[in-house]
Amino acid sequence: MSTAPPSVLISEVAPRDGLQSVARTMPTAAKLAWIDALHGAGLREIEVGSFVPARRLPQMADVAEVVRHASRLPELTVMALVPNLRGAEAALAAGVHKLTVPVSASAAHSLANVRKTPEQMVDEVRAIVALCKERSPGVMVEAGISTAFGCTLQGPVPEDDVLRLAEALLRAGVDEAGLSDTTGMANPAQVRRLFLRLRAAIGEHAGAAHLHNTRGLGLANCLAAYDVGVRTFDASQGGIGGCPYAPGASGNVVTEDLVLMFEAMGVDTGVDLERLTAARAALVQGLPGEALYGMTPEAGLPKGFTYADGRLPAREALLPTTERLA
Repeated sequence: MSTAPPSVLISEVAPRDGLQSVARTMPTAAKLAWIDALHGAGLREIEVGSFVPARRLPQMADVAEVVRHASRLPELTVMALVPNLRGAEAALAAGVHKLTVPVSASAAHSLANVRKTPEQMVDEVRAIVALCKERSPGVMVEAGISTAFGCTLQGPVPEDDVLRLAEALLRAGVDEAGLSDTTGMANPAQVRRLFLRLRAAIGEHAGAAHLHNTRGLGLANCLAAYDVGVRTFDASQGGIGGCPYAPGASGNVVTEDLVLMFEAMGVDTGVDLERLTAARAALVQGLPGEALYGMTPEAGLPKGFTYADGRLPAREALLPTTERLA
C-alpha cells in the first residue's frame, strides 16, 4: 500500500449530519464503535457531532464524550460543527481538532437554522476565530457556506451573494470556506462555475464540497467539483442525513459510492471499501431499521476492480450483498 497522502480527502459527516436528521438517538457506545469502524476503514477526517443545546438536538447530547474518544484514534482529524461562540467554547474544551461553522447564504435559511442573519453569523465567526487563536491556536476553523446552490425557503441564491459571503468570512479569519448544497438543488454546470469563482475569489482558502444526492446528481456534482480543483469532499455513510431546517433536504452523497467512483478513476482516497462497507454493520446495530442508501454496498465491487494505489480487493467483496449473505 502506498504511504503517500491520498489524492482526495473524504470527510465523513454521518455521525453529525446523518444522526442529527434521524428521529431516534444512537446510543453512545454504538456511536463510538461506529466511529472506530469508520477510522479502521481509512477515513482520516470525521465530523463526529455538533455542539448545540441538547433540547434542540438530543441526538448530539453526548458529543463531548464522543470527541474525547475520537481524539484518541491515530491520524484522525476530529471535526465538530458549532453554530456559535458558546458551542465553540465547549468544542475546544472537549478537544476537537477542527471546527466547522455553518453560515448560510440565504437569509431565510440562516434565521431558521441559527436564528441569525448571514451578516450576524460573520461576526460570530470572527469571535470564534479569536477564541481559537487565544485558547487553541492549532485548531482550524472552516466555514461551510450553506444553501450556496439554492434554498427551499428563499428559492434561488445569487452567486454574487455567495462570493461576497466567502470573502467576508476570509476577512473574519477562517482557514477555509467551502460550499454546501444544503437543499440538493445543485447541478454539475452550476457546481463547476461556482467553485471556479470561489477559487478565483479566495484562492487556496476555498474548501470542501458538501453535496447532496436529493435529486440523483450527487456524484455528478462531486465530479464537477473535482474537475475544477476541489480535493475535499463531505460524504455520509449510507447516505443518511440532510438538514432539519431545510424542508426536503434529504440525501447526502453516499460515502461508499463516492469512494468507489474516485478509486475506479484512479484517484486515491486512502479508504478501504471492504472495511467501509463492513462499517455499515455498526451503523445498523446502533440504528436498527434505519433506511440506508448506496449502490456499491448492494452491487459489490466490479470484477477486476483495483484500488488507485494498486491494491486488490478481497474476493468476497466482488459478490453482491445478497450472495455474500446467502
